[in-house]
Amino acid sequence: MTLKVISPQDILFEGQVEMVNLPGQMGSFTVLRNHASLISALVEGKVGYRREGHGDNVAPEEISIPGGIAVVDNNIISVCVN
Repeated sequence: MTLKVISPQDILFEGQVEMVNLPGQMGSFTVLRNHASLISALVEGKVGYRREGHGDNVAPEEISIPGGIAVVDNNIISVCVN
């Protein structure tokens, strides 16, 4: 599945991942392959992700965000930060 994290100034991350944790307004949530389509507002926090092929023994990488929007559709997670 593909994760894209973009800000108005730059692409913060784009790559293949196995899982993504997102800081939603109602609490953090995890997106895995074949997740249902959704749109969610995000609050300040960390986007955690595990790159594809790194396995469960590797700690997730993180990107701090000030908030934004996440769109999940057809195994593509697009995160637009403020």
